[in-house]
Amino acid sequence: MGTNINLFKLCSGLRAVGYLMILLFGGMVGLTYYAVVLITWGPLLLGSPLRVPSFLCALLVLLLFHILLILLTWSYIMVVLNDPGSVPNNWRPHHHPPSDLEAPAYCARCQNGKPPRSHHCSICQRCVLKMDHHCIWVVNCVGARNYKFFLLFLLYTFLETTLDCLALVPSFIRFFGGAKTHSLSPGGFAVIFLASILNLAFALSLLCFVVMHVSLLLNNTTSVEVHEKKKGVRWRYDLGWKRNFEQVFGTKKALWLFPLFSKEDLDSIPALRGIEFPTRSDVDV
Repeated sequence: MGTNINLFKLCSGLRAVGYLMILLFGGMVGLTYYAVVLITWGPLLLGSPLRVPSFLCALLVLLLFHILLILLTWSYIMVVLNDPGSVPNNWRPHHHPPSDLEAPAYCARCQNGKPPRSHHCSICQRCVLKMDHHCIWVVNCVGARNYKFFLLFLLYTFLETTLDCLALVPSFIRFFGGAKTHSLSPGGFAVIFLASILNLAFALSLLCFVVMHVSLLLNNTTSVEVHEKKKGVRWRYDLGWKRNFEQVFGTKKALWLFPLFSKEDLDSIPALRGIEFPTRSDVDV
């Protein structure tokens, strides 16, 4: 007797892996904090203020470290906790009659209509508005309503891991240079070495993701839609880099670097809600 296996339910099991990733993320933050703050730069800051160059350098490094740590943790929490955008029950397009471009699609698994740019996530087992991808690191989909938070998380984590790598270099120089004044124990050096390797690996991999998502952002495209675009045909949602940027980050410049949206932007930019998207007027439909 044959056995039918639902592969989509197997995919949903990947959510459990995501919770492990959250623990790994927390562990890496703790390890890096111990290496950078408590072992390397904290003692310099707590030392004699009369050693002005060392004191000011430590103050600058620790200030940048904590600012980036707060921003990346804030962005991370916002990605984890915010819904990327769910399709309302019995959704139908508001405009009548619909164009061929935005003819209402239907999801057989959700048994509901599909707005433009939405896709079904086999892990979340639902359709997600302007879905980019499912990220196991945040145990959530990345979509219309949390894509900005995800991009900020990528950016700040890249900057933080790069800073960490540079901040730990002096410890290596003192240790391997045979400086008699270094106070690193073998255990302390092991912590610094492990933190350096992890941060370097993350910084290099995140650089690729940052470049990729900046390109997607400026072209108003998602990771899923890259495979849907026809070569040689102008992407219908590409409104120019400035408007493309505002479709994700909003128009309030004061909030661009924070995982927040203004109420005015949420009310005036439909793309931030993930249901309706303006299209180019010079693209045939």
